[in-house]
Amino acid sequence: MNSLTRWITLLLAATCAMAVATVYFAQPLLESIAADLGVPQARIGWVVGATQAGYALGLILIVPLGDLFDRKRLVLGQLLVAALALVAVGLAQDWAVLLAALALVGLMAVMVQVMVAHAATLASPAEQGQAVGTVTSGVVLGILLARLVSGALADVAGWRSVYFVAAGSLLLMALVLFYCLPTGPSPAHRSSYVALINSLFSLYREDRLLRRRGLFGLLIFAAFSVLWSSMVLPLGSAPLTLSHTEIGLFGLAGIAGTLAASRAGRWADQGLGERTTGLALALLTLSWLPTAFVGQSLIAFTLGVLMLDFAVQAVHVTNQSLLLAGRAAMASRLIGAYMCCYSIGSGLGAVVASWVYARWGWHAVCASGMAISAVALVYWLWLQTERAASAALHCNDQNL
Repeated sequence: MNSLTRWITLLLAATCAMAVATVYFAQPLLESIAADLGVPQARIGWVVGATQAGYALGLILIVPLGDLFDRKRLVLGQLLVAALALVAVGLAQDWAVLLAALALVGLMAVMVQVMVAHAATLASPAEQGQAVGTVTSGVVLGILLARLVSGALADVAGWRSVYFVAAGSLLLMALVLFYCLPTGPSPAHRSSYVALINSLFSLYREDRLLRRRGLFGLLIFAAFSVLWSSMVLPLGSAPLTLSHTEIGLFGLAGIAGTLAASRAGRWADQGLGERTTGLALALLTLSWLPTAFVGQSLIAFTLGVLMLDFAVQAVHVTNQSLLLAGRAAMASRLIGAYMCCYSIGSGLGAVVASWVYARWGWHAVCASGMAISAVALVYWLWLQTERAASAALHCNDQNL
């Protein structure tokens, strides 16, 4: 029976948006944080890196628990701890304390993946891809809206206010979920926690689809992070010198791209996952051309942002839809294993982007993003060649 109503789907998407936003609030604020704590520009990328490191650890240690315990209780507990971690970020006066608090924020933000898995188990098999697409759209909307909200709040009340407001919002959402979110089917996995974690790592060895889609996830989110973690640097500097709020408005272009790609889950349900992936990766590679002209045309830059976010969302939703199809019993571990790749890509992209920008400027950042995107596209083309050769060999065997 399908217990995932439209209202519950939207509630999960909204919660995902709020939870994942906590990971990305810092990106428009990097210069303000660096100035407040006296951190050199070349090191400020570690703000994003620390959060993503916590996220990666949470994907390994926490997300698999969704296959062992009730996911609703797991999500509620993470919301409460995340609120405390956000308060710690807002109070931090030391660089090391800030990084530690942000790592804890990332550790708890993996509730997003628990909710995606929960949506997949509540939905009927025929609607699973659409459900994952809708909830995942909330994730990407949260990533993009985080920049707009954090920029506006920082301009009004300083960067620390962003984290205090976020903490209050998560507490409110925990109350709503407590009363409204249905409990899913009882977890089928009955082994110990250690065996559960070991099974997560065994997925990388045994599941070829996970390895392939995980690599796509790593590459697309490395490219995504290259842009979004570094765009504040040219936009906030002369001659543009935009405010936090104005920089955050570029997230609206990303939202448009995300909404346009929200049907990717349905395309995967219809058997068009591979075609969607290839076209999106080609668009991702081309998106860096208009993005490079940020100093000459903000319209061209906005077009590049829209193209990039559409492409990333389309591949991301397709990845998860293909991975979860018919495998709801191990949804949490599959999502956790896949999102580890996402987190590694996001963290590496942020660190590389700040380092490259400090040495060679914006055009070198765009060249780096285009190179990462092109690697993903070439890998997809290679897989298509391999798949065609395998199909031809199978056909010849049948004829014999």
